[in-house]
Amino acid sequence: MSQNLQAVRGMNDILPEDAESWEHFEDIVRDWLRSYGYKPIRMPIVEPTALFKRAIGEVTDIVEKEMYSFEDALNGEHLTLRPEGTASCVRAAIQHKLLAQGPQRLYYQGPMFRHERPQKGRYRQFHQIGVEALGFAGPDVDAELILMCARLWDDLGLEDVRLELNSLGSSDERARHRAELLAYLEAHVDQLDEDGKRRLHTNPLRILDTKNPDLQGLVEAAPRLVDFLGDDSLRHFEGVQVILKDAGIPYRINHRLVRGLDYYNRTVFEWVTTRLGAQGTVCAGGRYDGLVEQLGGKPAPAAGFAMGVERLLALWSEAGGVAAPEAPDVYVVHVGEQAMRVAFRAAEALREHGFVVLTHCGGGSFKSQMKKADSSGAAMAVIIGEDEAAAGEVGLKPLRGPGAQQILTIESLADAVAESLFPEDDDDGDL
Repeated sequence: MSQNLQAVRGMNDILPEDAESWEHFEDIVRDWLRSYGYKPIRMPIVEPTALFKRAIGEVTDIVEKEMYSFEDALNGEHLTLRPEGTASCVRAAIQHKLLAQGPQRLYYQGPMFRHERPQKGRYRQFHQIGVEALGFAGPDVDAELILMCARLWDDLGLEDVRLELNSLGSSDERARHRAELLAYLEAHVDQLDEDGKRRLHTNPLRILDTKNPDLQGLVEAAPRLVDFLGDDSLRHFEGVQVILKDAGIPYRINHRLVRGLDYYNRTVFEWVTTRLGAQGTVCAGGRYDGLVEQLGGKPAPAAGFAMGVERLLALWSEAGGVAAPEAPDVYVVHVGEQAMRVAFRAAEALREHGFVVLTHCGGGSFKSQMKKADSSGAAMAVIIGEDEAAAGEVGLKPLRGPGAQQILTIESLADAVAESLFPEDDDDGDL
Protein backbone atom coordinates (compact mmCIF):
# COMPACT_ATOMS: atom_id res chain seq x y z
CA MET A 1 0.00 0.00 0.00
CA SER A 2 1.37 3.41 -0.92
CA GLN A 3 2.15 5.86 1.87
CA ASN A 4 -0.35 8.69 2.38
CA LEU A 5 0.81 11.98 0.93
CA GLN A 6 1.46 14.74 3.44
CA ALA A 7 2.17 18.45 3.30
CA VAL A 8 5.76 19.54 2.63
CA ARG A 9 7.73 19.86 5.87
CA GLY A 10 7.47 23.41 7.18
CA MET A 11 4.40 24.18 5.03
CA ASN A 12 1.36 23.78 7.22
CA ASP A 13 -2.34 23.26 6.70
CA ILE A 14 -4.51 25.81 8.51
CA LEU A 15 -7.60 23.87 9.61
CA PRO A 16 -11.08 25.38 9.88
CA GLU A 17 -11.05 26.24 13.59
CA ASP A 18 -7.70 28.03 13.26
CA ALA A 19 -8.60 29.54 9.88
CA GLU A 20 -11.56 31.32 11.49
CA SER A 21 -9.13 32.98 13.93
CA TRP A 22 -6.96 33.98 10.96
CA GLU A 23 -9.95 35.59 9.24
CA HIS A 24 -10.94 37.45 12.40
CA PHE A 25 -7.36 38.71 12.73
CA GLU A 26 -7.29 39.76 9.05
CA ASP A 27 -10.55 41.69 9.49
CA ILE A 28 -9.00 43.64 12.38
CA VAL A 29 -5.87 44.31 10.31
CA ARG A 30 -7.82 45.55 7.29
CA ASP A 31 -9.80 48.00 9.44
CA TRP A 32 -6.58 49.18 11.11
CA LEU A 33 -4.80 49.78 7.79
CA ARG A 34 -7.83 51.53 6.33
CA SER A 35 -7.83 53.92 9.30
CA TYR A 36 -4.34 55.09 8.26
CA GLY A 37 -5.21 55.49 4.57
CA TYR A 38 -3.37 52.41 3.26
CA LYS A 39 -4.71 50.64 0.16
CA PRO A 40 -4.35 46.97 -0.78
CA ILE A 41 -2.10 45.66 -3.53
CA ARG A 42 -1.65 42.03 -4.57
CA MET A 43 1.49 40.73 -6.26
CA PRO A 44 2.38 37.31 -7.74
CA ILE A 45 3.84 34.62 -5.52
CA VAL A 46 6.46 33.82 -8.19
CA GLU A 47 8.89 36.52 -9.36
CA PRO A 48 12.10 36.62 -11.44
CA THR A 49 15.02 35.43 -9.33
CA ALA A 50 16.99 38.51 -10.39
CA LEU A 51 14.49 40.75 -8.54
CA PHE A 52 15.46 39.37 -5.15
CA LYS A 53 19.16 39.11 -5.90
CA ARG A 54 19.20 42.77 -6.88
CA ALA A 55 16.97 43.98 -4.03
CA ILE A 56 17.95 41.84 -1.06
CA GLY A 57 21.65 41.38 -1.87
CA GLU A 58 23.46 38.35 -3.25
CA VAL A 59 25.52 37.80 -0.09
CA THR A 60 22.56 37.72 2.31
CA ASP A 61 21.42 34.48 3.96
CA ILE A 62 18.08 34.70 2.15
CA VAL A 63 19.60 34.73 -1.35
CA GLU A 64 22.53 32.43 -0.59
CA LYS A 65 20.70 29.71 1.33
CA GLU A 66 16.96 30.19 1.74
CA MET A 67 15.23 30.99 -1.55
CA TYR A 68 13.10 28.45 -3.41
CA SER A 69 14.41 29.05 -6.93
CA PHE A 70 13.93 27.00 -10.08
CA GLU A 71 14.19 27.16 -13.86
CA ASP A 72 10.93 27.29 -15.80
CA ALA A 73 10.88 24.15 -17.96
CA LEU A 74 8.97 25.91 -20.75
CA ASN A 75 11.14 28.95 -21.38
CA GLY A 76 14.20 28.64 -19.17
CA GLU A 77 13.34 31.65 -16.97
CA HIS A 78 14.90 31.66 -13.52
CA LEU A 79 12.06 32.08 -11.03
CA THR A 80 11.73 32.24 -7.25
CA LEU A 81 8.90 31.85 -4.74
CA ARG A 82 8.90 35.23 -3.04
CA PRO A 83 10.87 35.20 0.24
CA GLU A 84 9.60 38.68 1.21
CA GLY A 85 7.17 41.27 -0.16
CA THR A 86 8.92 44.64 -0.37
CA ALA A 87 10.85 43.89 -3.56
CA SER A 88 7.67 42.64 -5.27
CA CYS A 89 5.68 45.69 -4.15
CA VAL A 90 8.33 48.11 -5.40
CA ARG A 91 8.61 46.19 -8.68
CA ALA A 92 4.83 46.49 -9.15
CA ALA A 93 4.89 50.21 -8.33
CA ILE A 94 7.60 50.79 -10.94
CA GLN A 95 6.00 48.59 -13.59
CA HIS A 96 2.61 50.27 -13.27
CA LYS A 97 3.97 53.81 -12.72
CA LEU A 98 2.12 54.23 -9.42
CA LEU A 99 4.49 56.92 -8.16
CA ALA A 100 3.64 59.08 -11.16
CA GLN A 101 0.26 59.49 -9.43
CA GLY A 102 1.95 60.72 -6.23
CA PRO A 103 3.16 59.05 -3.01
CA GLN A 104 1.58 55.69 -2.28
CA ARG A 105 0.51 54.04 0.96
CA LEU A 106 0.17 50.32 0.16
CA TYR A 107 -0.29 47.05 2.01
CA TYR A 108 -0.39 43.36 1.10
CA GLN A 109 -0.74 40.04 2.83
CA GLY A 110 -0.01 36.46 1.89
CA PRO A 111 2.47 33.57 1.95
CA MET A 112 6.25 33.94 1.70
CA PHE A 113 8.75 31.11 1.29
CA ARG A 114 12.19 30.46 2.77
CA HIS A 115 14.04 27.16 2.87
CA GLU A 116 15.18 27.02 6.48
CA ARG A 117 14.96 24.60 9.38
CA PRO A 118 11.33 24.57 10.55
CA GLN A 119 10.75 25.37 14.22
CA LYS A 120 8.08 27.03 16.31
CA GLY A 121 7.37 30.45 14.83
CA ARG A 122 9.55 29.83 11.77
CA TYR A 123 8.20 27.90 8.80
CA ARG A 124 9.15 27.35 5.17
CA GLN A 125 5.82 28.76 4.07
CA PHE A 126 4.93 31.61 6.39
CA HIS A 127 2.57 34.55 6.11
CA GLN A 128 3.28 38.25 6.30
CA ILE A 129 1.39 41.51 6.30
CA GLY A 130 3.53 44.14 4.60
CA VAL A 131 3.07 47.91 4.68
CA GLU A 132 4.96 50.19 2.28
CA ALA A 133 4.98 54.00 2.15
CA LEU A 134 6.47 54.99 -1.22
CA GLY A 135 7.50 58.54 -2.07
CA PHE A 136 7.76 59.94 1.48
CA ALA A 137 11.16 61.31 2.50
CA GLY A 138 10.76 62.69 6.01
CA PRO A 139 11.06 61.14 9.46
CA ASP A 140 7.33 61.69 9.95
CA VAL A 141 6.45 58.63 7.87
CA ASP A 142 9.03 56.51 9.69
CA ALA A 143 7.40 57.51 12.96
CA GLU A 144 3.89 56.95 11.60
CA LEU A 145 4.79 53.38 10.63
CA ILE A 146 5.94 52.74 14.19
CA LEU A 147 2.86 54.42 15.69
CA MET A 148 0.68 52.24 13.46
CA CYS A 149 2.21 49.13 14.97
CA ALA A 150 1.69 50.41 18.50
CA ARG A 151 -1.96 51.04 17.65
CA LEU A 152 -2.40 47.48 16.39
CA TRP A 153 -0.81 45.97 19.50
CA ASP A 154 -3.31 48.00 21.54
CA ASP A 155 -6.22 46.87 19.35
CA LEU A 156 -5.16 43.24 19.82
CA GLY A 157 -4.56 43.63 23.56
CA LEU A 158 -0.93 42.51 23.25
CA GLU A 159 1.52 43.10 26.07
CA ASP A 160 5.27 42.59 26.40
CA VAL A 161 6.00 43.85 22.88
CA ARG A 162 8.83 46.37 22.94
CA LEU A 163 10.37 48.61 20.29
CA GLU A 164 14.04 48.61 19.29
CA LEU A 165 15.33 51.38 17.06
CA ASN A 166 18.49 52.26 15.16
CA SER A 167 19.76 54.30 12.22
CA LEU A 168 21.90 52.80 9.46
CA GLY A 169 22.66 56.23 7.97
CA SER A 170 23.48 56.71 4.29
CA SER A 171 25.44 54.39 2.01
CA ASP A 172 28.56 56.60 2.33
CA GLU A 173 28.32 56.57 6.12
CA ARG A 174 27.88 52.82 6.16
CA ALA A 175 30.90 52.44 3.86
CA ARG A 176 33.13 54.37 6.30
CA HIS A 177 31.80 52.36 9.20
CA ARG A 178 32.26 49.12 7.25
CA ALA A 179 35.96 49.88 6.69
CA GLU A 180 36.53 50.49 10.40
CA LEU A 181 34.45 47.46 11.38
CA LEU A 182 36.32 45.24 8.94
CA ALA A 183 39.70 46.35 10.32
CA TYR A 184 38.48 45.69 13.87
CA LEU A 185 37.11 42.21 13.05
CA GLU A 186 40.21 41.24 11.07
CA ALA A 187 42.28 42.07 14.15
CA HIS A 188 40.13 39.63 16.13
CA VAL A 189 39.48 37.04 13.43
CA ASP A 190 40.64 34.22 15.69
CA GLN A 191 37.65 34.93 17.97
CA LEU A 192 35.02 34.68 15.20
CA ASP A 193 32.89 31.58 14.73
CA GLU A 194 32.56 29.91 11.32
CA ASP A 195 29.53 32.00 10.38
CA GLY A 196 31.38 35.20 11.32
CA LYS A 197 34.42 34.22 9.27
CA ARG A 198 32.17 33.48 6.29
CA ARG A 199 30.55 36.91 6.53
CA LEU A 200 33.73 38.83 7.28
CA HIS A 201 34.44 40.04 3.74
CA THR A 202 30.95 39.77 2.27
CA ASN A 203 28.60 41.24 4.88
CA PRO A 204 30.50 42.15 8.09
CA LEU A 205 27.63 44.30 9.39
CA ARG A 206 25.60 41.12 9.91
CA ILE A 207 28.20 39.85 12.37
CA LEU A 208 26.94 42.50 14.77
CA ASP A 209 23.59 40.72 14.81
CA THR A 210 25.08 37.38 15.91
CA LYS A 211 23.21 35.35 18.52
CA ASN A 212 26.35 33.43 19.51
CA PRO A 213 26.90 34.18 23.24
CA ASP A 214 30.65 33.72 22.85
CA LEU A 215 30.79 36.72 20.48
CA GLN A 216 28.78 39.20 22.51
CA GLY A 217 31.77 40.88 24.13
CA LEU A 218 33.53 41.20 20.78
CA VAL A 219 30.61 42.84 19.00
CA GLU A 220 29.78 45.13 21.92
CA ALA A 221 33.29 46.62 21.64
CA ALA A 222 33.09 46.97 17.83
CA PRO A 223 32.91 50.41 16.15
CA ARG A 224 29.33 51.75 16.30
CA LEU A 225 27.60 52.98 13.18
CA VAL A 226 26.05 55.91 15.06
CA ASP A 227 29.52 57.42 15.45
CA PHE A 228 29.79 57.69 11.65
CA LEU A 229 26.43 59.36 11.00
CA GLY A 230 26.45 62.83 9.44
CA ASP A 231 24.24 65.77 10.34
CA ASP A 232 21.41 64.86 7.93
CA SER A 233 21.14 61.29 9.19
CA LEU A 234 21.28 62.41 12.82
CA ARG A 235 18.55 65.03 12.24
CA HIS A 236 16.37 62.43 10.54
CA PHE A 237 16.86 59.98 13.41
CA GLU A 238 16.14 62.67 15.98
CA GLY A 239 12.99 63.65 14.06
CA VAL A 240 11.68 60.11 14.38
CA GLN A 241 12.41 60.03 18.11
CA VAL A 242 10.70 63.38 18.77
CA ILE A 243 7.40 62.08 17.36
CA LEU A 244 7.69 58.81 19.28
CA LYS A 245 8.37 60.68 22.52
CA ASP A 246 5.43 63.00 21.92
CA ALA A 247 3.21 59.95 21.42
CA GLY A 248 4.51 58.31 24.60
CA ILE A 249 5.96 55.29 22.76
CA PRO A 250 8.84 53.78 24.78
CA TYR A 251 11.80 52.44 22.80
CA ARG A 252 15.38 51.28 23.15
CA ILE A 253 18.13 52.31 20.75
CA ASN A 254 19.91 49.11 19.73
CA HIS A 255 23.16 49.99 17.95
CA ARG A 256 23.49 46.36 16.81
CA LEU A 257 20.16 46.34 15.00
CA VAL A 258 21.12 46.08 11.32
CA ARG A 259 18.33 44.00 9.66
CA GLY A 260 19.06 41.15 7.27
CA LEU A 261 18.28 42.85 3.97
CA ASP A 262 20.79 45.03 2.13
CA TYR A 263 18.31 47.66 0.95
CA TYR A 264 17.76 49.37 4.32
CA ASN A 265 19.13 52.83 5.17
CA ARG A 266 18.55 55.36 7.95
CA THR A 267 15.72 54.30 10.29
CA VAL A 268 15.37 50.60 11.09
CA PHE A 269 13.18 49.11 13.82
CA GLU A 270 11.96 45.86 15.29
CA TRP A 271 9.10 45.02 17.63
CA VAL A 272 10.23 42.10 19.78
CA THR A 273 8.81 39.96 22.56
CA THR A 274 10.15 37.47 25.08
CA ARG A 275 7.00 35.36 24.93
CA LEU A 276 7.83 33.38 21.77
CA GLY A 277 11.21 31.91 22.68
CA ALA A 278 14.08 32.43 20.24
CA GLN A 279 11.77 33.75 17.51
CA GLY A 280 11.13 37.00 19.32
CA THR A 281 10.70 39.46 16.43
CA VAL A 282 7.04 39.91 15.47
CA CYS A 283 7.40 42.97 13.21
CA ALA A 284 10.36 44.71 11.57
CA GLY A 285 11.07 47.36 8.98
CA GLY A 286 12.63 50.67 8.19
CA ARG A 287 13.62 53.04 5.40
CA TYR A 288 14.93 51.91 1.99
CA ASP A 289 15.41 55.07 -0.03
CA GLY A 290 17.59 53.54 -2.74
CA LEU A 291 15.51 50.52 -3.66
CA VAL A 292 13.17 52.14 -6.20
CA GLU A 293 16.12 53.37 -8.26
CA GLN A 294 18.00 50.12 -7.70
CA LEU A 295 15.13 48.20 -9.31
CA GLY A 296 14.95 50.51 -12.33
CA GLY A 297 12.57 53.27 -11.25
CA LYS A 298 13.13 56.97 -10.87
CA PRO A 299 14.79 57.77 -7.52
CA ALA A 300 12.17 57.89 -4.75
CA PRO A 301 12.27 57.59 -0.96
CA ALA A 302 10.44 54.71 0.72
CA ALA A 303 9.86 53.02 4.05
CA GLY A 304 7.84 50.09 5.32
CA PHE A 305 7.57 47.07 7.57
CA ALA A 306 6.41 43.46 7.61
CA MET A 307 4.86 41.43 10.41
CA GLY A 308 4.72 37.67 10.79
CA VAL A 309 1.13 36.46 11.00
CA GLU A 310 1.92 33.12 12.67
CA ARG A 311 3.95 34.81 15.40
CA LEU A 312 1.35 37.51 16.00
CA LEU A 313 -1.46 34.95 16.20
CA ALA A 314 0.55 32.93 18.74
CA LEU A 315 1.07 36.08 20.81
CA TRP A 316 -2.58 37.10 20.44
CA SER A 317 -3.74 33.64 21.50
CA GLU A 318 -1.49 33.75 24.57
CA ALA A 319 -3.05 37.09 25.47
CA GLY A 320 -6.50 35.49 25.27
CA GLY A 321 -7.55 37.50 22.24
CA VAL A 322 -8.37 34.77 19.73
CA ALA A 323 -12.16 34.52 19.48
CA ALA A 324 -13.98 31.21 19.62
CA PRO A 325 -15.46 30.04 16.31
CA GLU A 326 -18.85 31.61 15.67
CA ALA A 327 -21.82 29.27 15.86
CA PRO A 328 -24.69 29.46 13.35
CA ASP A 329 -27.83 31.30 14.36
CA VAL A 330 -30.10 28.50 13.18
CA TYR A 331 -29.78 24.77 12.43
CA VAL A 332 -32.45 23.39 10.08
CA VAL A 333 -33.65 19.83 10.87
CA HIS A 334 -35.85 17.96 8.39
CA VAL A 335 -37.06 14.42 7.73
CA GLY A 336 -38.80 13.40 4.51
CA GLU A 337 -38.49 14.41 0.87
CA GLN A 338 -41.10 17.16 0.98
CA ALA A 339 -39.66 18.43 4.28
CA MET A 340 -36.24 18.67 2.68
CA ARG A 341 -37.60 20.90 -0.07
CA VAL A 342 -39.29 23.16 2.48
CA ALA A 343 -36.10 23.18 4.57
CA PHE A 344 -34.06 24.70 1.75
CA ARG A 345 -36.73 27.34 1.16
CA ALA A 346 -36.79 28.21 4.86
CA ALA A 347 -32.99 28.36 5.08
CA GLU A 348 -32.71 30.70 2.10
CA ALA A 349 -35.45 32.92 3.49
CA LEU A 350 -33.48 33.30 6.71
CA ARG A 351 -30.21 33.99 4.87
CA GLU A 352 -31.92 36.77 2.93
CA HIS A 353 -32.34 38.50 6.31
CA GLY A 354 -28.66 38.05 7.22
CA PHE A 355 -28.88 35.04 9.52
CA VAL A 356 -26.21 32.33 9.56
CA VAL A 357 -28.00 29.07 8.81
CA LEU A 358 -26.69 25.50 8.79
CA THR A 359 -29.00 23.14 6.88
CA HIS A 360 -28.69 19.49 7.80
CA CYS A 361 -27.47 17.29 4.96
CA GLY A 362 -27.00 13.53 4.86
CA GLY A 363 -30.30 12.25 6.27
CA GLY A 364 -30.92 10.72 9.69
CA SER A 365 -33.65 10.61 12.27
CA PHE A 366 -35.03 13.62 14.13
CA LYS A 367 -33.14 12.47 17.24
CA SER A 368 -29.76 12.24 15.52
CA GLN A 369 -30.27 15.54 13.72
CA MET A 370 -31.24 17.32 16.93
CA LYS A 371 -28.02 16.08 18.53
CA LYS A 372 -26.07 17.66 15.67
CA ALA A 373 -28.10 20.84 15.97
CA ASP A 374 -27.22 21.07 19.63
CA SER A 375 -23.52 20.32 19.09
CA SER A 376 -23.35 22.98 16.34
CA GLY A 377 -23.81 25.70 18.95
CA ALA A 378 -26.80 27.15 17.11
CA ALA A 379 -29.17 29.25 19.16
CA MET A 380 -32.28 27.84 17.52
CA ALA A 381 -33.47 24.89 15.46
CA VAL A 382 -35.98 25.01 12.65
CA ILE A 383 -37.76 21.63 12.60
CA ILE A 384 -39.67 20.35 9.57
CA GLY A 385 -41.40 17.00 9.25
CA GLU A 386 -43.84 15.74 6.64
CA ASP A 387 -46.83 17.16 8.56
CA GLU A 388 -45.27 20.64 8.77
CA ALA A 389 -44.28 20.47 5.11
CA ALA A 390 -47.79 19.51 4.04
CA ALA A 391 -49.20 22.45 6.01
CA GLY A 392 -46.55 24.91 4.71
CA GLU A 393 -45.29 25.45 8.25
CA VAL A 394 -42.09 24.99 10.28
CA GLY A 395 -41.26 24.53 13.95
CA LEU A 396 -38.90 26.96 15.71
CA LYS A 397 -37.28 25.62 18.88
CA PRO A 398 -34.83 27.47 21.19
CA LEU A 399 -31.69 25.44 21.89
CA ARG A 400 -29.85 27.76 24.27
CA GLY A 401 -32.49 29.17 26.58
CA PRO A 402 -36.10 29.05 27.78
CA GLY A 403 -39.07 29.08 25.49
CA ALA A 404 -41.42 26.62 23.84
CA GLN A 405 -41.41 25.46 20.26
CA GLN A 406 -43.49 27.66 17.93
CA ILE A 407 -45.27 26.67 14.75
CA LEU A 408 -44.82 29.33 12.07
CA THR A 409 -45.18 30.03 8.40
CA ILE A 410 -42.02 30.50 6.36
CA GLU A 411 -43.06 34.12 5.78
CA SER A 412 -43.09 34.86 9.54
CA LEU A 413 -39.99 32.79 10.36
CA ALA A 414 -37.37 35.54 9.98
CA ASP A 415 -39.25 37.93 12.27
CA ALA A 416 -39.62 35.22 14.91
CA VAL A 417 -35.91 34.35 14.78
CA ALA A 418 -34.99 38.03 15.04
CA GLU A 419 -37.31 38.51 18.01
CA SER A 420 -35.82 35.49 19.78
CA LEU A 421 -32.19 36.40 19.08
CA PHE A 422 -32.54 40.15 19.66
CA PRO A 423 -35.47 40.65 22.09
CA GLU A 424 -36.54 44.25 22.47
CA ASP A 425 -36.24 45.81 25.91
CA ASP A 426 -39.79 46.10 27.23
CA ASP A 427 -38.66 48.54 29.95
CA ASP A 428 -39.82 51.92 28.70
CA GLY A 429 -38.06 53.76 31.52
CA ASP A 430 -41.22 54.53 33.56
CA LEU A 431 -40.71 54.70 37.34
